[in-house]
Amino acid sequence: MVLRSGDDQSSLAEPGGPSLRQRGRKLLGRRVAGRRVLDWIFHVLALLPLILLARDWWAGAYWINPIQELTQRSGSAALWLLTASLAITPLITLFDWRQLGPLRRTLGLYAFGYALVHFLIFVVLDYGLDPGLLREAIFEKPFALVGLAAFLLLSMLALTSTRGWMRRLGKAWKRLHRLVYATGGLVILHYLWATKADLDPRPLAFGVAMAVLLGLRVPAVRRRIVARRRARA
Repeated sequence: MVLRSGDDQSSLAEPGGPSLRQRGRKLLGRRVAGRRVLDWIFHVLALLPLILLARDWWAGAYWINPIQELTQRSGSAALWLLTASLAITPLITLFDWRQLGPLRRTLGLYAFGYALVHFLIFVVLDYGLDPGLLREAIFEKPFALVGLAAFLLLSMLALTSTRGWMRRLGKAWKRLHRLVYATGGLVILHYLWATKADLDPRPLAFGVAMAVLLGLRVPAVRRRIVARRRARA
């Protein structure tokens, strides 16, 4: 068969079948639709703690200490979402689920949102914006000081998460955002010190999970995992 000038092999098709270009467009359309569905699922899951909190409030749930309840639930949501954000890269390394990549920033921003709510509850509801009481609480309670440091780091990471900041900072952007693991460590330490009287095992569980996720990001470990995955494929 002879192609005329301007013809494209992608326009060829089997008799009665779609062209390669049409099939490519359909495949791209399905991928985009699948990514949108995945985005919506993660948005709903990220908002679920807030939805449950609003439901309990609307149902008139009785809480012995409402401020403590709000503080703990907002802080727990922030830690869960931060951990989920840190799990994205290891999941891509282990299973090559590259479609999860954009969710890393989404989950990180949700984590910052809940951390902001957690911080405002502490500052406004618990201490009434009183500078003296806040100074006393932060510098006399180690868990509060560590929590403040974690919040400031997370705020910096959230503010510099845009593409504009990626362009401005260049290679320094990646080095800056590696601080997310330091932030996670401070959050877990904050959680551990805040609940040490209750002997709560959850901070230690989060600590182990964070250590595993950090280990999976070590370059030598990542290369070995990727090599084994490709060999199996």
